[in-house]
Amino acid sequence: MLVAGRSAATALSVVLIASFMDLLDATIVTVAAPAIEAELNATPAQLQWMLAGYVLALGSGLITGGRIGDDYGRRRVFLSSLAVFAVASALCASATSPEVLIATRVIQGLAGGLMVPQVFGIIRSSFDPAAMAKAFGAYGAVQGLAAVAGPLLGGFLVDADLFGLGWRAIFWVNVPVAAVALVMGWRVLPESRSRHRASLDVVGVVLSILAVLLVLLPLVQGRDWGWPWWGFVLMGAGFLALAGFGLYERTVARRGDQPVLDPALLGVRTFTAGLLASVFFFGAIGAFFLTFSIYLQAGTGRSAWSTGLVILPYAIGSILTSGVGVTLAAKAGRVLLVSGSLALAASQALLWFVVRDGQHPGYWSLAAALFVGGLGLGLAAPILVNVVLAGVPRRDAGAAGGVLSTVNQVGGAAGIAVLGTVFFAALDRSLGDSPPLHAFSSAFEMVLLVEVALYVVAAGLMLLLPKTSAPASNAERAPARASA
Repeated sequence: MLVAGRSAATALSVVLIASFMDLLDATIVTVAAPAIEAELNATPAQLQWMLAGYVLALGSGLITGGRIGDDYGRRRVFLSSLAVFAVASALCASATSPEVLIATRVIQGLAGGLMVPQVFGIIRSSFDPAAMAKAFGAYGAVQGLAAVAGPLLGGFLVDADLFGLGWRAIFWVNVPVAAVALVMGWRVLPESRSRHRASLDVVGVVLSILAVLLVLLPLVQGRDWGWPWWGFVLMGAGFLALAGFGLYERTVARRGDQPVLDPALLGVRTFTAGLLASVFFFGAIGAFFLTFSIYLQAGTGRSAWSTGLVILPYAIGSILTSGVGVTLAAKAGRVLLVSGSLALAASQALLWFVVRDGQHPGYWSLAAALFVGGLGLGLAAPILVNVVLAGVPRRDAGAAGGVLSTVNQVGGAAGIAVLGTVFFAALDRSLGDSPPLHAFSSAFEMVLLVEVALYVVAAGLMLLLPKTSAPASNAERAPARASA
């Protein structure tokens, strides 16, 4: 059923509010991480899980969320997921230990992963073509707004200490907003579902999640465990589970069912290159803000609000170029991707020069380097999925897009695991022998050098992608979710 007029505007507002909360919660915690660490006495590994757990759960939800909505009703799944997201937010705000906060963040991420695909499905099924284009444009604007609001709102709420809540306010703020969206959505959102019910590859989903967890668990926890031999055994088991996942998906495809990852897609060179490019690209982004926020607050002594202001130019830069990137993707998609990734590499190199040798960096030197990175992010992140999909047969575009969006989240979680471990291990080595600022600077420098390498590798892989984005006939495809 199509909606129009005031009902259409209200329906769009509801799904955009939900998208904004989900995108906001992916970034807002990074600024609050030092305050959470101090109050809950969290270890560095637990801080990493607070972020990586949310992102991994989000990716897990994205794998199956669209299909669940198609089968059981997009409105029903959207409202149910939104309600769970609100309850999980309240539980996050009430957490009394790092373990509780990690668990509730996972629930929150899973709810968000189920909710986001319904946003795209509701827009596609409820709006006429002209209104659909405007609705997806509004979604892109919300992505940009969330990128700006995340660090600023997080910093403000932590420093303002409203009602004595401190960092807990970043989660409590979701509850009344979600309640309003639920009431509005119950009244105006139309129900829709697919006419053809597809089987859900539950075993494939479980195997893929298990493989990722077995690989990431010893990476994040290895430092606390003392890098025991059985940690490496767990990692090896993760790679075996990944191989088992591949074999099982081939079996599912041979019997004519729909696998999570169609093995035939891996035979498409541009798709495989796109998967790898996404892992490196979003892996670098995933860990940057956690380590940068800790460096600024624990190292240079900045407040949470000041940290948000430092990050603001990054968000502004991405907003300025994201529209340009989307507009020009049909003519120069690959050039934009490579340029964006190299701009991000240059940004990290500039930051390395700013923070090297334990210097206390000024606002404008940090802001200039971050602004360059934001420009690169805006060029590359919004169009990466669509450029990759240009090399995939149209019949496989939907499945390939879902896999790519999930890999973006897995790449982000892997980046948090690997680069977070690099940062905290380097910090351990330096803290006893160096002044705090010098120790945090040295640790952050290590992260920046790895990030430069990741972005350069991603740029090289992007050279294998199609020259332009998907053709006009595929324009109705939903925009990709980008991590920031």
